[in-house]
Amino acid sequence: MNPRVVFWVPALLRLGLTLAVAGIAWWLLGAVSGLALALLITLGLLIVQLNYLHKLGEWLNDPQSTKLPDGWGAWTDVFARLYRLRRDDERNRDELTEWLARFRQAMHLLPEGVAIMDDVLFLEWCNPAAERHLGLTLDRDKGRRVTNLIRHPEFIDYLILGRYEQPLTLSIRGRKLIVQIIPFENRRQILVTHDATDTDRIEAMRRDFIANASHELRTPLTVIVGFLEIAMADPGLDEKTRTAHLMLMTEQAGRMQRLIEDMLTLSRLESDEYPLKRERVDVKALVEQVAVDARALSNGRHEIDFTVDGPDVMGSTEELRSAFGNLASNAVRYTPEGGKIELHWLRGPNDLRFEVVDNGIGIDEQHIARLTERFYRVDKSRSRETQGTGLGLAIVKHVLLRHGGKLAIRSVPGKGSVFTATLPNTSLPG
Repeated sequence: MNPRVVFWVPALLRLGLTLAVAGIAWWLLGAVSGLALALLITLGLLIVQLNYLHKLGEWLNDPQSTKLPDGWGAWTDVFARLYRLRRDDERNRDELTEWLARFRQAMHLLPEGVAIMDDVLFLEWCNPAAERHLGLTLDRDKGRRVTNLIRHPEFIDYLILGRYEQPLTLSIRGRKLIVQIIPFENRRQILVTHDATDTDRIEAMRRDFIANASHELRTPLTVIVGFLEIAMADPGLDEKTRTAHLMLMTEQAGRMQRLIEDMLTLSRLESDEYPLKRERVDVKALVEQVAVDARALSNGRHEIDFTVDGPDVMGSTEELRSAFGNLASNAVRYTPEGGKIELHWLRGPNDLRFEVVDNGIGIDEQHIARLTERFYRVDKSRSRETQGTGLGLAIVKHVLLRHGGKLAIRSVPGKGSVFTATLPNTSLPG
């Protein structure tokens, strides 16, 4: 129905009723009584309207604590509309609060730093990532000028020049940050930071891996190609020289084959396309085989013993054989002739352990943290003598990670080393 009709029809009916009552009083009691009655009715209606106006004023002053009256006449519709507006406003405010909370939570979880500044570069808000990247504290630094908080000449020049199309690279607190400013709302600016330290580290590792792999493959290829060139240039080589050349080429080809196999193994361990297939692993048989292989590699130059004092586990027999075998072969390669190597499978306080103990040359403390890096060698010349590929401990680390374990290394230069591969007790069969 038309709002005008809703408003005016009751009002005109009340006015008509008032005139009718006044007219009847005029006819029955005289003109003075009729006018007096009409005045009293009008005054009553006016008092009612003023009372509702007063209640409306009180509600407008304090909408939260003051309750709207039910109203009478046209005021019923007015108060009903105001109630609906207040209810819609509260619902919208609740939704806005919820969205704001979600936005803040999302900003808190972002790995990128986000800081909001006003038009004169005073900090208004920042998320935890920005606090970590830039060394800020929102509670302490809010309202302070950003150029007083980040005192880097490159950053200040970046702000002064205002060329925000290209990001700025900064080194802050030992981290490499990519910084960019995004203007918005004409009077505010967003400062976005991205920590590229890990990305650079991974890229450096990739470059090192390619360079090291190329170097490791180049050496045996150079030997093989050199001997082939000699054989082609001098077909009349004597049998002894030819045999020596073939033996060296076979040795280098074997080294290259082992390197490629280790690289393929690492690639498979890191790939999501090769999920871990768990099976019951006969640990006693596995450790016995590892000891046999280690003795074959040693060729009688070392004393090698083993003990098995722990349960079977659930895991990949092939991968654990590769991990345990690499630890044992490393001990053989880096233990001088006449040394002793012990292989132990045992139950720890909260885990299961495969320990390789030797009394070999040992490792300086500074090298231990990097031993599981690809192609990292403490002594490169000795590694070539022992025919290592430089990937064995990297394979061990990834095998253990796939099984929920880890590798611990203790070593004393000149006295020996202890390599401990731990597996969680959850590896036990049910």
